Amino acid sequence: MGELELIAAIETLLADRSGRLVRWTGDDAAVTRARPYAVTSIDTLVDGVHFRRATHELRDIGWKAIATALSDLAAMGADAGEAYVSVVLPDDVGAPLELIHGMEELAAETGATIAGGDVVHGPVLVLTVAVTGWADSEEDLVGRDGAQPGDLVGVTGELGASEAGRLLLEAGQAEPAEPIRRHLRPRPRLEAGRALAAAGVTAMIDISDGLATDAQHVAERSHVELRVRLGDLPRPEGVSAEQAATGGDDYELLVTVPPARREAAEAAAPLTWIGEASAGRGLLLLGSDGPVTGLRGYEHP
Repeated sequence: MGELELIAAIETLLADRSGRLVRWTGDDAAVTRARPYAVTSIDTLVDGVHFRRATHELRDIGWKAIATALSDLAAMGADAGEAYVSVVLPDDVGAPLELIHGMEELAAETGATIAGGDVVHGPVLVLTVAVTGWADSEEDLVGRDGAQPGDLVGVTGELGASEAGRLLLEAGQAEPAEPIRRHLRPRPRLEAGRALAAAGVTAMIDISDGLATDAQHVAERSHVELRVRLGDLPRPEGVSAEQAATGGDDYELLVTVPPARREAAEAAAPLTWIGEASAGRGLLLLGSDGPVTGLRGYEHP
């Protein structure tokens, strides 16, 4: 399938769910009716780095590419808006439309619109997704820099499931199915992110590179120390506390919450309380016998 034929086929798959698009596929650029605040993020996935074609179907790769970008919007408390996709296709990708089917499947679930993009040929499969989310006021959004001493630290969902799924796939195993699903098709916590932002959380981040790395980002940006109890990390059966702290691709949300807003945060989304913020700087991971050092999540070289 040639480039022009592929682009024409892609256009037939896409749907405008936002109602904000004035112009999109078929033009040189998309034109969007704006809300007061645009929230923009971009993510790139590379074969052999962020996924492996030996263990991922093309639909799963497309799904994950959209999920990783939308998760950044969830971490800010924004509404999903438009996505713009660039794909580098090697010659041995036999059914490139499967990538778009996977993207559209998650876009439909989250209310996002794939509004444009580009397709080129290259030596390795690469997907770059830029997303724009929306908010009506600055106060509706949450960053990484608002944690205060005395805040509680909480997380949504379970940690370590995606890493467990990755290890199963690389060992050639198909069971148990749930951790494999969590690895292949993560779900960005958009609804939880919006609700937690409205409930008054002071800082929020999505756990994409592992709690041991992402919690450190919040501590550094907020100029506080986050004290996290490894034994309290929510995790599936068979996943150790250390794996829950270091495994990536969970896309759960870590939040800090003033004690007075604890009940509001719990009403907004199911949370597990794993620690507190205090005066100081950095991340302190606490095991049953005291501080645990040397645990890190994924970091790009």
